[in-house]
Amino acid sequence: MERPTRQRERNTETEELAQETEDERACPECESASLTNSADQGELVCDDCGLILETDNIDRGPEWRAFNHSERQSKSRVGAPTTQTMHDKGLTTQIGWQDKDAYGRSLSAEKRSQMNRLRKWQERVRTKDAGERNLQFALSETDRMASALGVPRSVREVSSVIYRRALSEDLIRGRSIEAVAASALYAACRKEGIPRSLEEVTHVARVEQKEIGRTYRYIARELELGMRPVDPQKYVTYRYIARELELGMRPVDPQKYVPRFCSSLDLSEEVQSKANEVIEASAAEGLLSGKSPTGYAAAAIYAASLLCNEKKTQREVADVAQVTEVTIRNRYQEQIEAMGIQ
Repeated sequence: MERPTRQRERNTETEELAQETEDERACPECESASLTNSADQGELVCDDCGLILETDNIDRGPEWRAFNHSERQSKSRVGAPTTQTMHDKGLTTQIGWQDKDAYGRSLSAEKRSQMNRLRKWQERVRTKDAGERNLQFALSETDRMASALGVPRSVREVSSVIYRRALSEDLIRGRSIEAVAASALYAACRKEGIPRSLEEVTHVARVEQKEIGRTYRYIARELELGMRPVDPQKYVTYRYIARELELGMRPVDPQKYVPRFCSSLDLSEEVQSKANEVIEASAAEGLLSGKSPTGYAAAAIYAASLLCNEKKTQREVADVAQVTEVTIRNRYQEQIEAMGIQ
């Protein structure tokens, strides 16, 4: 009975210490917790009543001042922030490729040979084992595909984190690095709400669409992304997987594809606005459920081009959206019937 009593006493002391720390950070005048550090005067000030709690605080900012981005870059003495898109998170050094010294003068032949040897050993020591070499190749492949798709930096970071988790849990064994990298990039696009279809990811990848889809479903099932386990027998469709794993991947809105498709087809703003109107009106009738968002958006653009007298053929729209003409015809008929257009 002695050990539980000591544990309770220790927990009580910890709670009291935390409460005292919280009370110290509150304003003694108005008991407000909104305190602000004034960097220019080194004071701790209450935002509500204006009481100065502390003076002569340590200024942890830089001792220099900068008024634009170029001055800030030239005066800063720190490197770039760490990133998940590099296998070493950007913490190692790099030897420049220019064969010049600090004064801009060309190096001698002996020095150039020495620098080449240093670069070679620098590349060797950056990857100490097969796992790092795997990660280095996969992240470079992810960066290449992300650049081709034109996705933002946040998607690359999320994709790199997903791949690192798959590598740490040994999900790469028996699968190609390109397939896992492409599936991680597709999952990152879905999580960040970026409208990129599986066909578009396949177009920039070096593996087939079937393999990417199979690998993506395997990673989503095995990683579970910190969610509760799901019975593998229940994995029937992707929508069920996303719902059960609570991935937070809502279906992509077809309207997000409209600006990019219209720009590729050289259509006006009027057609783009009309296509969004067609999507909203037909989706309100429940026609969007179970349909491909890219095909739905392509059919709406085709219908809008006819209504605005800027006609495009079904083949032209299908090539841009990477769907078939049959899909456009089927969705197009459903949309015009829902809107009551003859």
